[in-house]
Amino acid sequence: MTDATLLHETQDEYGVIRVLDYGESRVLSFGDNDEQSKILKTSPHVPQHTYVQAMLLVLLFCKPKSAIVLGLGGGALIHALRNFDAAIKLTAVELRPVVIELAKRYFQLPIGKKLNLINGNAITFLENPDHKKVDVIFADIYSAKGVDSAQLSPSFLENCTKLIKPNGYLVLNCWKEHSQNRELLEDLKQHFAHIDACLTSGGNWVIFASQTSQILGDSSLKNQAQALSQQLDFALERSLNRFGPWV
Repeated sequence: MTDATLLHETQDEYGVIRVLDYGESRVLSFGDNDEQSKILKTSPHVPQHTYVQAMLLVLLFCKPKSAIVLGLGGGALIHALRNFDAAIKLTAVELRPVVIELAKRYFQLPIGKKLNLINGNAITFLENPDHKKVDVIFADIYSAKGVDSAQLSPSFLENCTKLIKPNGYLVLNCWKEHSQNRELLEDLKQHFAHIDACLTSGGNWVIFASQTSQILGDSSLKNQAQALSQQLDFALERSLNRFGPWV
């Protein structure tokens, strides 16, 4: 990474963590040439990574009152959801305590009564049967090496299913290579009736799993996407054009 000011660097048992400033933007990095999170300092609610933009397509089909975010990073998804609806009850689970502190200190994380921050293992968190069910689970569990393999396991998917309301969604951020993972698709079909996906220009494969099909026609969906784009403050069209059933 060039033309950046190093604001903070530390290391924990999982590796290095850096905060880089590029003037208008700020980046959380877990390794060389790595961007875990990126925000615009003047508009932190506008997602800078295409995978975050794609994950927000779920708001076309579901108006959540509650959501769980697995993997906090710099909080880009939290910012966007809070801008969409300040009343959503959000729970964010992050393994690394220093990441939570850096999100607060350098990434303007919107702290408040509607955000429950949990320092813990997301996989273990899902195993607790006492959590209240939510409308959406966003799974974005990454390290500098890529997607956490546990995020793709049958037990993980099963535990997510137990925590999602009947009309809710599981949104998984994966890599392009996972679009060829037929075993993952079959595992998802064991728990969800409908599986959609979006291949982003950044090389992410974002999966949307639910029990309800999308009944909106193309024109209606595009109209809703335009309205949602204005609300979110970025254009959803590019992601929507890449969205469709995973078959």
